[in-house]
Amino acid sequence: MLALCAPGLAQEQSLVFPAGTKIMVRMNDPLNSATAILGQEWDGTLVNAVPMGNRVVAPSGSPADGIVSAIKRPGKLKGSGSISLILLHANGIAVTSDVLTRDGDGHVKSNMAKIGGAASMGVGLGAAVGGGTGALAGAAAGVAAGTASAAVTSQHKDELPSEAVVTFTEQ
Repeated sequence: MLALCAPGLAQEQSLVFPAGTKIMVRMNDPLNSATAILGQEWDGTLVNAVPMGNRVVAPSGSPADGIVSAIKRPGKLKGSGSISLILLHANGIAVTSDVLTRDGDGHVKSNMAKIGGAASMGVGLGAAVGGGTGALAGAAAGVAAGTASAAVTSQHKDELPSEAVVTFTEQ
C-alpha cells in the first residue's frame, strides 16, 4: 500500500524518480507553435499520483512545470509547425524527462483543395457571365479567394489546449 508523503518531503533534493516513470500532466494554459516562445515556462497539475518505492511523493493534483524546448513555426499555406516541451518539476521534485513534441499536420492538401475549388467555381461563374474572357477573370478571382480562405482557415494542429493531458517519461 502506498502512503502519501508530507508536502515538505517533495522539496528534498535527494529524491529522483526512477527511469521510466510515467508522469501525466494536465496543462493549465494553451500552447502552440505560432505563439510560443523558446524557453517559455508552462505549468500544469499532475493527473496521476507518482510513487517512489512504497510511498507517493507527488500526489495527483500536485503542481508541475516545464519549458518550451523547441519550436518550428508553421507556414501560412504549407508546412506544419511543431512545439516541443520538457518537464522540469513534479511536486517540486526535479525531473529529467523525455522531450514531448506535438507536430501539426501539413496544410498543403486541404489548402490546395480550397484554392482549386474556388478557382473552378470562379471559372464556371465567369464563363456563364462573360464567356472565355469571363472564365479567365473568374479563375483569377477564384484563386485569390481560395488562397485567402486557406490562409485564414488554416488551423494549428500542434496546439496543446488548456486542460490537455500530456505524458512525460523520466529518463
